[in-house]
Amino acid sequence: MSDEEAKVTIACRDNGPYMVSGLGDLRAPDGSAVETKPMVALCRCGGSAKKPFCDGTHARNGFDGAKHADRAPDQRQSYVGNDVTIHDNRALCAHAGVCTDNLSAVWRQRQEPWIDPDGAAVADIIDVIGKCPSGALSYSLGGAEAQVPSGAPSIQAAKDGPFVVSGDIELEGQAMDVEWGDGACRAQFTLCRCGASKNKPFCDGSHWSVGFKDDGSAG
Repeated sequence: MSDEEAKVTIACRDNGPYMVSGLGDLRAPDGSAVETKPMVALCRCGGSAKKPFCDGTHARNGFDGAKHADRAPDQRQSYVGNDVTIHDNRALCAHAGVCTDNLSAVWRQRQEPWIDPDGAAVADIIDVIGKCPSGALSYSLGGAEAQVPSGAPSIQAAKDGPFVVSGDIELEGQAMDVEWGDGACRAQFTLCRCGASKNKPFCDGSHWSVGFKDDGSAG
C-alpha cells in the first residue's frame, strides 16, 4: 500500500458531515471501539440520531458550516517564564479543563495574566500541555518550540463534546496559518460536533453553552 493510500484524511463537506477516509481507530465517548469503514460520514451538525455518524439531519436543521465573523480572535499569546514559554490560542480551546483542573497554579482562572509559566515545575507543565486535546497549548524551551510527535491516527467522540483527533491525520482544505489557526498543532486537535462552534470546523467550547448531548437533546 502506498503512503497516499494509507493516509487518513478528513474533509469537511459544505454544510454537511466530516467525510473520513482510511480511519481504523474510531472511539465512542466511553473509549470503546466503533466499527468503521474505508469511508465514513461523521455528524457535525449535532442533530444526528445515529451519532457519531451522520444521518442526513444537517439537510433539515439548517446547519451552517461556516466560521462566524464574531468568533474569538485567532491569535496566539505567549507567556514567557524563567525556564519555559507557554503558548496559548484561545480560538482553538475546547474548554476541556485539562489545564485548569490539573495545574491551577499555572492556569489560573479569574486572574490576569491567567497563565503563570513559573507557577510549577517545567516537567509538570509539559505533561499537562501534552494532555490538551485541542492543541491550543504549546511550549518553547530555550527559544525553540517543541514539536508534538504524530502517533497512530485516532478519532474519539468526547462525551457531550467534540471529536478529539490525534495522530497523523490530514484535515483537508485547512491552511495552517489561515483556517487552521495560529500555532495550531496538526497532531492533536478537536473538531466541533455540536454544530454551534463559531470557529468551525474546530471546537470552541460552544457545546457547553448549548447543552449538547450525545443523545441529540439540548439543555
